Amino acid sequence: MTKMRVAQQLDEQRMGSLRAWAGFGAMCVGMFMAILDIQIVASSLTNIGNALHIAPENLSWIQTSYLIAEIVAIPLTGWLTRALSLRYLFFGATLGFALASLCCAASTSEALLIAARVVQGFCGGMLIPAVFTSVFVMFPQRQQLLATTIAGSFAMIAPTIGPTLGGYMTEIHSWHWIFLINLPPGIIAGAIVLACVRVGRPDWRALRRIDITTILAAALFLSSLELLLKEGPKHDWHGDLVTALLAFCPLAGAATIGLCLKRPRPFVNLGRFRDRVFSLSCALSFVLGWGLYGSVYLLALFLGFVRHHSPLEIGLVMAVTGAAPLLTAPAAAFAETRVSAKWLAAIGYGLFATGLFANGFATVRTDFNGLFWPQVLRGAGLLLCLLPTTRLALDRWPPDELAEASGLFNLMRNLGGAIGIAVIDTILERRTAGHAAHLVSALMAGDRNTARLVGLPLAEFHNVPLGPIDALTKAIVKPFVERAALAQSFNDAWLLLGIVFALALCALPFIGRDRRSPATPASALA
Repeated sequence: MTKMRVAQQLDEQRMGSLRAWAGFGAMCVGMFMAILDIQIVASSLTNIGNALHIAPENLSWIQTSYLIAEIVAIPLTGWLTRALSLRYLFFGATLGFALASLCCAASTSEALLIAARVVQGFCGGMLIPAVFTSVFVMFPQRQQLLATTIAGSFAMIAPTIGPTLGGYMTEIHSWHWIFLINLPPGIIAGAIVLACVRVGRPDWRALRRIDITTILAAALFLSSLELLLKEGPKHDWHGDLVTALLAFCPLAGAATIGLCLKRPRPFVNLGRFRDRVFSLSCALSFVLGWGLYGSVYLLALFLGFVRHHSPLEIGLVMAVTGAAPLLTAPAAAFAETRVSAKWLAAIGYGLFATGLFANGFATVRTDFNGLFWPQVLRGAGLLLCLLPTTRLALDRWPPDELAEASGLFNLMRNLGGAIGIAVIDTILERRTAGHAAHLVSALMAGDRNTARLVGLPLAEFHNVPLGPIDALTKAIVKPFVERAALAQSFNDAWLLLGIVFALALCALPFIGRDRRSPATPASALA
């Protein structure tokens, strides 16, 4: 009988382990979709804009609405996990993500699409940290490294294939399919999690401890800040809307900070910023988000509006950005455990900055070959930016505080992306007209180099002033000038990003000696 009971217990443990791995695999699929949907729209932005009649300067809302919703969701995940349990939280978030994806595909206007993206980003923002929480609560210590590796692989592959997959789906079918593709895996993954994950029990009383007031204040602050950064320059910082935003945004920000500092269980524990090394690491994470999401957004728009590529062609060009980190991952992981975090971060941010600067000299004829090495440099530097700064930020906290610190660190990266994209939009909108006026002036002076840059025949340009230009010639030349001016505005944005990354290097000398950890915390990969 004893042998039979032992055998039965072993069978139950084996089945429990298989069930846990099946549930974890389904959770990784859900996380994969959430990360994928940050970038899958990149190569299809111009197509979506044309289909829904979205102005070019408003296309960034498709990205930033998702990122802002994630910013709100990330620190909320811990509370909701305690209230609903990991099982029901993940099931509900996956189902919500799938339904929001369906709403995105069914959108017939800009407002409907942005609203659906907010819901999608909010649900997706809960999926990512929940997966890395599950590593520690679902598996014994000996299996955590394997689980972390699996989750990290899903997290890295998603942005790698995002633009290419999005371009392919849009080219072969339509842009709607970049959202519809989430439905089957979302429903299946949610059902498997519901059936297989058996961790924790709901604590409905925890819902009463969720700080709804601070959450609403934070959401209003982030939304008004994003709107202010977009609308302010457009209206020369004048007008009723800008005045209202200038008054409301600081008030919402002050209210959010005040509530976070006053609450015993704050929505975001701002007290962690008293730690100098953590604060500087979060600043570096903010800069990384600016460059990571901003560079993807810039490159997609450049290929769409300047090069006039199809979504699939855009995705294939951008695949280099995703492939480079995968190819350099083994070397980055090897160096991360053996080299000072500050030195690795210096190399990473230096490589990323070099890649950004290299993009800042593009012309209307720059294509795959001219964009290849800048993408390689940024991709090679990405993990060398992420891994050491994560170690610097999170090695300082005890295990029971690690999840909260990790959420704040990752939140800063998304915040940097949302603000960075808004600043990029401002540059593209404000600088293009000035560049166009300069190009027209140079062309009227007969400058051959400008004619060559714009792409006009050189026969009429001899570095002497031109005579009167008839209306037909102006109409023919205008698209060439506008295209070249837009390309120069893109260069301005690339160079600004490069300067920001170069300035970020100045923070590294102020970071003390890093402690050596056996591995990068799993939560950093989210």
